[in-house]
Amino acid sequence: MNLASQLIIIGFALIALIVLVLVIFLVYLILFDRNQKRHAILRNYPALGRVRYFFEKIGPEMRQYWFNSDTEGRPFSRDDYEHIVKSAKYNRDVIGFGSKRDFDEEGFFVRNDMFPKLSEEIKMDKETKVLTKRYILLKDPLLSQREEKWEDEESSAHLLHDDDAIVIGPNTRHPFVLKGLIGMSAMSYGSLGHHAITALSEGLGLAKGTWMNTGEGGLSPYHLKGGVDIIMQIGPAMFGIRDKNGNVDWDELKRKSELPQIKAFELKLAQGAKTRGGHIDAEKVTPEIAEIRKVEPYKSVDSPNRFPQFGNIASLLDFVEKIRDHTGKPVGIKIVVGGNDSVEELAKYMKETGKGPDFITIDGGEGGTGASYQELIDSVGLPIKSALPIVVSTLEKYGVRDRVKIIASGKLFTPDRIAIALAMGADLVNIARGFMIAVGCIQTLKCQSNACPVGVATTDPDLQKALVIDEKKYRVVNFLVTLRKGLFRISAAAGLDSPVHFQPKHIMYKDDKGVVTSLEHILHDIKRQIGAS
Repeated sequence: MNLASQLIIIGFALIALIVLVLVIFLVYLILFDRNQKRHAILRNYPALGRVRYFFEKIGPEMRQYWFNSDTEGRPFSRDDYEHIVKSAKYNRDVIGFGSKRDFDEEGFFVRNDMFPKLSEEIKMDKETKVLTKRYILLKDPLLSQREEKWEDEESSAHLLHDDDAIVIGPNTRHPFVLKGLIGMSAMSYGSLGHHAITALSEGLGLAKGTWMNTGEGGLSPYHLKGGVDIIMQIGPAMFGIRDKNGNVDWDELKRKSELPQIKAFELKLAQGAKTRGGHIDAEKVTPEIAEIRKVEPYKSVDSPNRFPQFGNIASLLDFVEKIRDHTGKPVGIKIVVGGNDSVEELAKYMKETGKGPDFITIDGGEGGTGASYQELIDSVGLPIKSALPIVVSTLEKYGVRDRVKIIASGKLFTPDRIAIALAMGADLVNIARGFMIAVGCIQTLKCQSNACPVGVATTDPDLQKALVIDEKKYRVVNFLVTLRKGLFRISAAAGLDSPVHFQPKHIMYKDDKGVVTSLEHILHDIKRQIGAS
């Protein structure tokens, strides 16, 4: 028997063996599934049941990539996601042919001016430059990986002119001066891994004129890596500044305040996606994270629903004053608005006593989170476009609006969304998930599991290897700079030389019947409802 015949026989034997093993395995599964008591469908249809569970398992991915249209996906549609990725990767934000927006639906529109501002009429810092890197797409074949070139690029930072700089806490010993309107919302180390936090810190530092919020998980060395300005958030559990009993360690707070990168403190009363305290699963509480937060390692951590130190407006503002006096730096509060009278007592007390926060962060109910509950994410707290006018109108009613800066957050990840928020009364804007996408998030919606496959929302060292800091930090720069550039561009279209001049008269609202109403008129109705006009 020659070699060829022997190989044929061996091949048939292997095939027969494989088939036999598969048949035995299938019979085992059938017998096992018919006798198990947990899954009804497998007891009656063991083989088909397995197929059903397989397709159910891959359903989210199939919908995301195949079956949802470009504008259907949630929390971010494919268009939303790709817009962020292309801005971050290619430092470009142009599209072709036309808009995919449904213009028959109701929505807000920026009112263009008959005579928009020319480039030379734009008032901004034209000296500060940003050094970054971006990809140039060379080829995009169907059956192989796209071919790209990575190149250095220098561009304008698109920062505000010195005359338009935003000052938080002008009467404090150390005011916080900002020349960029967009910063990173609260994202804790622990919810995100150190690769993600480092890439964000270094990218924001390169972009200049911005800030990052530590989240309630405390200040980590990774937040400090990029030299970016920092707002340190303090949650009800006092992570990072707590003693063994969970109370404020005032000496530790003082030490934190002496770090030059820390520009302000924020008391987190609530978050849009979870009007409760925070949570981190036990597997994420590594010894390092436990040391940063001053808790025990490998034990799940829940932050209380509210600060035990205060339970009313008077004691809240006393606490704000105490932190401000102790640190010399601006102190703000982060809130979620539930109704027309949510900030009535706060504004009234500010007027009567002269006390108050230096800034208020308003988080919309559409905001994101690492982990929360469906009923809180979906139904507790107003979205930002409803909440923001209520806060602004109430503060104006009591004559205290000029004493406080307002930071808005809640899916404000494009220049037009930011422009609308500014016209509604925001001074600054926070973004979280947009920056997560910029460093690699692909929306697998597994933030609570510590199994993020791209190394963003995980502390698993093996999974974090996917996130290359020296590449992703430039995507952070590019995303932020394209946002700023787009904001100046849309300002010019509205006849403004700077986005700080957006007012309600620059925004129109079209209902589903095509009837147009100015934002001024809408805000007038809101003011009337809360007794401000």
